[in-house]
Amino acid sequence: MQLKLSWMKYNKYIKESPLVSEIGLGAWQLGENSGWQSMSEKEAIDMVCESIELGVNFFDTAPNYGRGTSELRLGKALKSFDRSQLVINTKFGHTDTGKTNYDAHYIRTSLEGSLKRLQVDYVDSFIIHSPPSQYLDGNNNPHYEILERLVEEGKICAYGASLDTYNDMKLFMDTTNGRVIEAFFNVLHQDSAKAFDLAQQKEVGIIVKIPLDSGWLSGKYNAESTFNDIRKRWSKMDIITRSNLIEKVKQIIGKENNLAQTALSFCLSFDAVSTVIPGNTTMAQLKNNLESANKPISRELVETLRDFYKNEVEHLHLPW
Repeated sequence: MQLKLSWMKYNKYIKESPLVSEIGLGAWQLGENSGWQSMSEKEAIDMVCESIELGVNFFDTAPNYGRGTSELRLGKALKSFDRSQLVINTKFGHTDTGKTNYDAHYIRTSLEGSLKRLQVDYVDSFIIHSPPSQYLDGNNNPHYEILERLVEEGKICAYGASLDTYNDMKLFMDTTNGRVIEAFFNVLHQDSAKAFDLAQQKEVGIIVKIPLDSGWLSGKYNAESTFNDIRKRWSKMDIITRSNLIEKVKQIIGKENNLAQTALSFCLSFDAVSTVIPGNTTMAQLKNNLESANKPISRELVETLRDFYKNEVEHLHLPW
């Protein structure tokens, strides 16, 4: 029996899946040695089970998360629940060995490996993982014929891509039958929102990835912060720039509002968005993030944050 939060909202994703919780669980951190913050298998399984009890039914993973251990742990946790009520998204392109392989002939091999690790017969969606733009044109790549065949076989319900920009999203939607996009979108990165209207027209489900800008929109970092994980890619100037922007965001939203919850609610304010997938490394973070679904922000604040992006952020071309 699920102890669902009374305020959890469920949105349309794809026709073949149940409605999805507007806040899902990003499963990168569930894997062993994930490059962010490692969790034990027990901690990972407990996190998944707790999220389901609170009403989460959407789970996003990939073969390279923890070199396959994210999928393995997610699969073990989900075995205790009704598969028909769960929505699972996994990916192709970054392998469980840590290498990249976007070759069309590897699609089926990658999917079969994911299905085995997840202990399921199908996944609801299967997306190309942050591919180079050259793979997005459905008229010039053999990938999409293979993906269509996998839909016919019932191994996937829909396919899509994980993308960062409006141009890539438009190209993908204009040339393929993909019905899912995992879009890089948050207060500091809003380019992908330009494609949201087109996504609604084409009935493409939008998963919002990196909604807290790799932790910056949680409010716990500043100009003096240093990073020893994947985020060490940022230069000192990148860190100072982001820190200054975060201070301005805090001023806009006011001290009375929780920064992380407001950042998630901003993403959820867009009708095109099916679900948002913040990462959680503790139960406290999980519950804090889920609480954002109970705290919608005003249209006025949404527009103010959009204007802030256009006037003060967009021209900076912040690196991921």
